[in-house]
Amino acid sequence: MGNLLHTGDFVVFGIYFLIVAGYGWWIYRRKKAVKTSTKDYFLAEGSLTWWAIGASLIASNISAEQFIGMSGEGFFSGIAVAVYEWMGALTLIIIAVWFMPVYLKNKIFTMPQFLRERYNESVAVIMAVFWLFLYIFVNLTSILYLGSKAISALAGHENFHIILVLLSVFVLVIALGGMKVIGYTDVIQVAVLIAGGLVAVWLALQKVDEVVNHGNSALSGFKTLMAQAPDHFHMIFAKPNATSSADYVTKYIALPGITMYFAGQWIANLNYWGCNQYITQRALGANLQTARKGILFAGFIKIFMPVIVMLPGIAAFVLYKNGYFDAATFGGKKDGAYGAILSLLPVGMKGLSVAALTAAIVASLAGKVNSISTIFTLDIYHKYFNTKADEKKMVWIGRLTILFAILIAIACCWEDLLGIGKEGGFIFIQKYTGFISPGIFAMFILGMF
Repeated sequence: MGNLLHTGDFVVFGIYFLIVAGYGWWIYRRKKAVKTSTKDYFLAEGSLTWWAIGASLIASNISAEQFIGMSGEGFFSGIAVAVYEWMGALTLIIIAVWFMPVYLKNKIFTMPQFLRERYNESVAVIMAVFWLFLYIFVNLTSILYLGSKAISALAGHENFHIILVLLSVFVLVIALGGMKVIGYTDVIQVAVLIAGGLVAVWLALQKVDEVVNHGNSALSGFKTLMAQAPDHFHMIFAKPNATSSADYVTKYIALPGITMYFAGQWIANLNYWGCNQYITQRALGANLQTARKGILFAGFIKIFMPVIVMLPGIAAFVLYKNGYFDAATFGGKKDGAYGAILSLLPVGMKGLSVAALTAAIVASLAGKVNSISTIFTLDIYHKYFNTKADEKKMVWIGRLTILFAILIAIACCWEDLLGIGKEGGFIFIQKYTGFISPGIFAMFILGMF
């Protein structure tokens, strides 16, 4: 689509970057006044408020696979994909009420530590190594790839590799400061994410009304979505039959009807929100009351996220159906839907929406590399390589791990070695995490009792 960003967009984005980087640096300088320990660096022990925990949970969860992948699924399947968000909100209540008391009572700091205490050392180290591979080669790489692709679609496709590197550097600026810096900068990231996301949705609906009805009303645009794409507003897909199209079968495989509401979604969500270092880490350093408030606050925000991450995909579908976009706009792939919507925004607003997308990507990547660093340093390095390492050395090992993980992700993204772009980012992640979720959740739920 060429370079669709203008000077005003770069100014808005620059202001966002300076605010986040400046606030992060201020938090880091305040933190340096106190001697940094591993628990402080990896968990921000006792220093995150409930609203910072809740915001950080959302910032870590909502990332490129939601903005890009879920918008793509909204374009292809419709509102049914919102089940991941709404079931997640219900799951967070269960995590707050039943899971967190167990973790905090037993002073659990990493998920492998929980498995070590409930089972044995072998189970803990096997899962620690497994999680490292999953986080680096599935989550970290896919988020970085999808985010770089989306932003480069606006800045010019030839800039993909430059944006890939710049995003990685931005992540390092935030992540190397530790969990406290990540947690508090996530509050700003979530505010930008929501504001920019809502702007994109509002203007996309206005564009739908303009193209179809020659009007300028977001409400009328939403009604047009329901009228022109009624099949995109089904929460449950009926089982395919002999007359079903190949596309419909693909939708059903990804979102298999009512059965996913009673089994599959619960397992995937309970594993993701309750047995996942990347998520639980935000609350493990707090007391029970603060952790519970933060998790429930995240659940409340989660209810509204499909409006931001899924509706743009349906809007893109209706515009495409009415001939506003051609096939080249999407590059033949559904993951191009969100970038196409952002291309509609006016100067300045486009910069805000790109800032929102960047906020989601950077916050998620920073949280991911912090979890990778925590597991490697506490569960592998300190256990098997240097049991006598002092606190300062372990913090530096954690920082080196972050750098190494980012370099691996860049190498995998450079030529899309893992084929993320071929099948759609959201499905790529769900395919791998969904496959292993039942086994991991079974281990944890047995360990709880």
